[in-house]
Amino acid sequence: MAGLFSGTFQHEAPEPLEGPVVATVTGGTIVWFVLFLVQLPFYGWFADHGHTWWLWTCLAGGGLGLIGIWYVRKRDAAIKRAAAERDPAGQDAAAGQDAAEKGTTTA
Repeated sequence: MAGLFSGTFQHEAPEPLEGPVVATVTGGTIVWFVLFLVQLPFYGWFADHGHTWWLWTCLAGGGLGLIGIWYVRKRDAAIKRAAAERDPAGQDAAAGQDAAEKGTTTA
């Protein structure tokens, strides 16, 4: 078994995928809260069968998701700020892109 982990790697790790992280975390958080609310009317059944942990898991997922939303929004803002510091000339283009995503215009 030791031979399985010895030696060198044959290739480099791939670049991390970037995508709509804030939207993904927000969507996941909403799903956790919806699952909690959908299960809440059946609390008695869950209690009778020893499955109340299902409800509390959904509530914990929603709560942790709120922390995740806060975290990824700050991360996204820091990435945009760092990009603007690297390329001050592209700052106007970035502001226009942000405005286009929000559906507003810059003057």
